[in-house]
Amino acid sequence: MRWLGGRESDNVDDRRGSGGGGMLVGGGIGTVVIAVIVMLLGGNPSDILNQDSSQQAAPVNQQADDKAAQFTKRTLASTEDVWTKLFAEQGSQYRKPVLVLFRGVTSSGCGTAQKAMGPFYCPLDQKVYIDLSFYDDLAERFQAPGDLAMAYVIAHEIGHHVQKQLGIMDKTDELRQRLSEREYNRVSVRLELQADFFAGVWAHHAQGQSISIDENDVESALTAANAIGDDKIQKETQGQVVPDAFTHGSSAQRVYWFKKGLKTGDINQGDTFNSREDANL
Repeated sequence: MRWLGGRESDNVDDRRGSGGGGMLVGGGIGTVVIAVIVMLLGGNPSDILNQDSSQQAAPVNQQADDKAAQFTKRTLASTEDVWTKLFAEQGSQYRKPVLVLFRGVTSSGCGTAQKAMGPFYCPLDQKVYIDLSFYDDLAERFQAPGDLAMAYVIAHEIGHHVQKQLGIMDKTDELRQRLSEREYNRVSVRLELQADFFAGVWAHHAQGQSISIDENDVESALTAANAIGDDKIQKETQGQVVPDAFTHGSSAQRVYWFKKGLKTGDINQGDTFNSREDANL
């Protein structure tokens, strides 16, 4: 992925040097579950807030960290430009979210934010949280290196903010109180797949404007989407696939919706809740 000029967003709360990054609070629910949440690109923060063990944070390469921060700010700016334009075309105003950069642990409107969660969006304060070391995990643990793979992570979380702006997230939250865990998991899958679609929509409109991408870039993003499918994660962590426990969708589904967003760029074609075009994936 190559930048075509482009600015850095000012809507960033950089907390990397504010302390709290020396120790990472770890977990009462077990390291396997923590690993799963890391892979889920922003699993529900409340799932691991009550953790009670700790581990030493890895030393920080400041130069590499600053480069990753710069990349994140430019990607955020690109999402702002794209979604501001798309919302305006629909006769509405896009309210830009704040992205919080941190190391190890920080506070959020949804509780304590920890590195082990991976990037996530908190609808209560409408902020995206990311520990930049996740980019290393993406390249090394998930075998998905590349700038577009990193940008996809950010664009997916921004996709949740778009859902919040459109009222979609509030509607799904209301269902949480009325549905069983199994039933709500299905709703969660559709929510996450739509965020994947919105990430593809961003890439479609950013192409030729703020970024230039080629087939290799797209492949890296697809590798990232494939690596975080529920089926693949379950198989790797527990040796079997349990579809009723899916919360983010299968690898094939996540790839499908990102590709559709990338191809069409049409926000109106991303109704994952009522579409079953991915039913056999």
